[in-house]
Amino acid sequence: MKKIKTSFEHLFIVSHLLRWTFLALPVSITVGSLVALFLWLLEKAIDYRFAHSWLLFGLPLAGILIYFLYKYLGKNAEGGNNLIMDEIHQPSGGVPFRMAPLVLLTTVITHLFGGSAGREGTAVQIGGSIAQFFARKLKLSKEDVKTLLMTGIAAGFGAVFGTPITGAIFALEVLALGRIKHNALMPCFIASVLADIVCSAWGIHHTHYHISFTETGTVFLRFFHFDLLLLFKAIIAGVAFGLAGYMFAEISHTIKNYCNKWIRVKWLIPAIGGITIILFTFALGTQDYLSLGVNNPNPGSVSILSSFNAGGATYFSWLWKLLFTAITLGTGFKGGEVTPLFFIGAALGNTIATLTGAPVDLMAGLGFIAVFAGATNTPIACTFMGIELFGGEHVLYYAVACFTAYYFSGHSGIYHAQRIGVSKVSKLNHHTNETLHEVRQKRIKNRRKWTTK
Repeated sequence: MKKIKTSFEHLFIVSHLLRWTFLALPVSITVGSLVALFLWLLEKAIDYRFAHSWLLFGLPLAGILIYFLYKYLGKNAEGGNNLIMDEIHQPSGGVPFRMAPLVLLTTVITHLFGGSAGREGTAVQIGGSIAQFFARKLKLSKEDVKTLLMTGIAAGFGAVFGTPITGAIFALEVLALGRIKHNALMPCFIASVLADIVCSAWGIHHTHYHISFTETGTVFLRFFHFDLLLLFKAIIAGVAFGLAGYMFAEISHTIKNYCNKWIRVKWLIPAIGGITIILFTFALGTQDYLSLGVNNPNPGSVSILSSFNAGGATYFSWLWKLLFTAITLGTGFKGGEVTPLFFIGAALGNTIATLTGAPVDLMAGLGFIAVFAGATNTPIACTFMGIELFGGEHVLYYAVACFTAYYFSGHSGIYHAQRIGVSKVSKLNHHTNETLHEVRQKRIKNRRKWTTK
């Protein structure tokens, strides 16, 4: 009898995996293709801006255009990544199909005119929108819709960065701090891998990063090969990376909240944001902190790639990129946060390496993934991202930096719809099951009470 039950159980598992492979297939093909189109358009827009630097002066008008596109066409699509998370936690009105073309178009506009933003948010929103579209067409149950939305997140993330394993884990880990539900593990993995394959099939090539540092420290437990002093430096750096992630999230949210509170004519918010970016650019005398910042054709400029070399960033490059991006996204321009977080982390890692004598490329790589881990509360996904992008030789340092950054970013993050499944510290268990937005509002109220006493 037990053998029969066991046989049936494995048949159900096989049928479940086959079903989700077929469900994930159209989502993956569509998302992978749209992400490929998005990355191609983004590259053309950024190259065109490099060739025509005067386009920066059009940033305020571009912000106004984006505002009215969302006002008259967007409706609830304005919710972005947070709307997708809310739909997974508590399904209600669904993710609108209009989200995909709108965010694709407006992100390209943002970068064309020099706004400092990323691309992950756009890819994830494309994935969520397309997944919801197929869920409606297939008339799936609420539970299946949740899973398909998660496959959309995984497909978008995996395809946009060329990191399919990270994409799958990110989709599971980003929903709630400290809690990963494995019921969507294989669907997310299948979707992320397939979307990455499709994106690559369209001829899209991702940036290659390389850490040339070779470990010469003591071998522990036959496979861990590390230097104790360098490990200590990685821990200290992890603290700094976590605080940088916290700082980015808090400044971004603060700018957005105060702009909405103080500026009554809403289309003025992106216009003022664009003017502020122009003023900062001329005050610093450089355009290094505009747009993605992955690379820069101008010699001697600061970028993510340059941060992997000694002298490739100034002491405050990370702070300038943080402010440029917080202003851009906080005032209503579109795009993601992750690539700017890569820039912030790599530049901060470069600074820490210069101050501590640590290997520059290794520390830049740790910052690349760890600031992202702190700001999104996804330390496991970011550790795997290090392996996929830089190779697995330094995985211990990746884990140390990402895990440390996760703790020191506190109960904060760039996604205010993210839930707290398990508090980072047992004495703060009262945060459990709250969103990061709710925790932040409580924190602000407590600060006001203290300041009025």
